[in-house]
This record gives sequence, C-alpha cells and structure tokens, in this order.
Amino acid sequence: MRSRRHLAHVASNLCELDKEGARGNFKGGFGYHPLGAWLDNTNEALAALLRPGNAGSNTATDHLTVVEAALTQLPDRWRSKPILIRADGAGYSHALISALSQQGLEFSVGYPVTQAVRDAIAVVPKWAWTTASNADGLLREHADVVDVTKMLDLSRWSSTCPDMRVIVRRELPHPGATLDAFEIRDGYRYQAFTTNTRSGQLAFLEARHRAHARVEDRIRTGKDTGLGHLPSRHQNINEVWTELAMIAADLLALTQSMLLTTEPELHRAEPKTLRYRLLHTAARITRGQRKVFLRLAEHWPWALALAKAFTRLRTIPLPA
Repeated sequence: MRSRRHLAHVASNLCELDKEGARGNFKGGFGYHPLGAWLDNTNEALAALLRPGNAGSNTATDHLTVVEAALTQLPDRWRSKPILIRADGAGYSHALISALSQQGLEFSVGYPVTQAVRDAIAVVPKWAWTTASNADGLLREHADVVDVTKMLDLSRWSSTCPDMRVIVRRELPHPGATLDAFEIRDGYRYQAFTTNTRSGQLAFLEARHRAHARVEDRIRTGKDTGLGHLPSRHQNINEVWTELAMIAADLLALTQSMLLTTEPELHRAEPKTLRYRLLHTAARITRGQRKVFLRLAEHWPWALALAKAFTRLRTIPLPA
C-alpha cells in the first residue's frame, strides 16, 4: 500500500570512523552521525548532512535543514502536489512538526509513549480498537490501532498544528522481545505516531507510517555505495564524498526503477549484486558500418538483461 504522494524518509545513522569532525556517540563509539532524506517513490537520495557523532537524534534545526534541501530536489511541477514527510521517533520535536504544518506539508512522525499516552491507552474500550493491516492491505493478525487524539491534552499544538492527531498501535510481541512494566500487564507492545492527515482509515495511516522502515534499506544501500567508507581525514573532502555516494545510490535506484522493471531479481537486488551481475560485466567496444557496438560476453548469465536495459535507456527522451 503506497500513497500517491511524494514520500520523503528522514533518518539518521551512526558511522564508526576516526576522522576530522568525528565525535563520541551515545553508544560508546566514535565517528559521524549523518542525517539523510530519501524519496520513497523512487528510492532516490534527496539530501544528507554529515554531522559529528555527538549530534542529537532529534535536533530540529538539522532535520529542517535536511527537509529543506530534500524539497529543493523535487521538480517544480511536483512541489505543488501533496508531500508526506515521514520520520521515526527521533524526528519528533515541536519545532519540526510546527514547521512542516505551517509549510502545508503532511507528516507522519513517531510519537513518544509518555505517561499521558499510557493513561489514555488504559481507558480505551475494547470496541474502539481497529484491526491493523499490512502494507498489502491484508489484515494484520494480533495487531490493532486506535486514535487517542481527543484523550490527550494537545493545547500547546493548537496554534501551530491544529490538525495534529495521535494514533497508537498495539501488537503481540515476537518471542524473546522485552516489554516494559506498562506493557507486561496485557502482553501488548505499544507504539504511537502523530500525523496531520485528516482522511483515511486508521489501519491505512498506521501501515503508511510503518512503511518508513524501508529507509533502512536506503541507508544500507548508501553504505554500500561509499557512505560507510569516508576516505579522508578532512571534513570538507568527506562532505564531497558523501554527496558522490548519494549520487551513486541515485544512479542505482533509477537504474532499477526505470531500466530493470522486467527483471524481478535485479529490480530488488542489493548494490553488491548489481555490481557483480551488471556493472562488472565484461564487454568490448567495436566500430563498424559507421556505428559503435557494445559487445557483451555471450555466455554471461545476465548479458540479455543488460542489453535490454541499454535498449530501454535509448527510448528515454533527453531532458529539455
């Protein structure tokens, strides 16, 4: 289930590196704490900010910087259409949510399960819970959602984000999962998020928010294309390298979304797989009949897939 909107993921991740600008982080390591945004519709990397390891996960100014940089990457004709910004609980801050709301952007951001939220959950009647759904729209077993907006005091948001809603999800935990004292009483794990989307079933809104987890795939891809191996001890060189790594991730994402749509395995493949099967394919450039030919190894298993990709690329019109 995917909304017909531009979905921008905002996420941060720790990188263990001993470089200029690197600092100790809350996990006891030493390195950077980058913050990035990705376009969920195409998996493109929109923006990244290389921050020191001790940078806060919910620093609103950093989030706003990345969101603004990400929005400028969208073509002008798409900026007037509905845009949804998704982030996990690290993105929750009054400054960020207020800014997104005032700019007319939709958001779906993790919300802390505070004592006020727990008190609201404790008095929700059984009939109020709605069965949650998976991303494919099918019902999710042992998972429910409920809107607790009217059971919370959100008066401080009334002037900056009057449409703010808080939705809670409960689900039976996986074997071995650790529950807190509140969750032990009924055996459910509780998570909450906030959104300003007024329409849509609760199950859809919750599944849409949970799809933010796809950003972990984008982070992994970014690391495989160079984000995890900054080459220099100098901050400015590593910032340029970060941009190049994101460009490499973009090229792979666009290759998969535009040229490999008929190849299911390659369409979903990791960078390492694409590197072996396509990018490192042996080939020879020859000339004849006033033409240039790219001759691929005949017995390479993915030679035909690569040839089809080149053919499809030739049909794409050049930008004006």
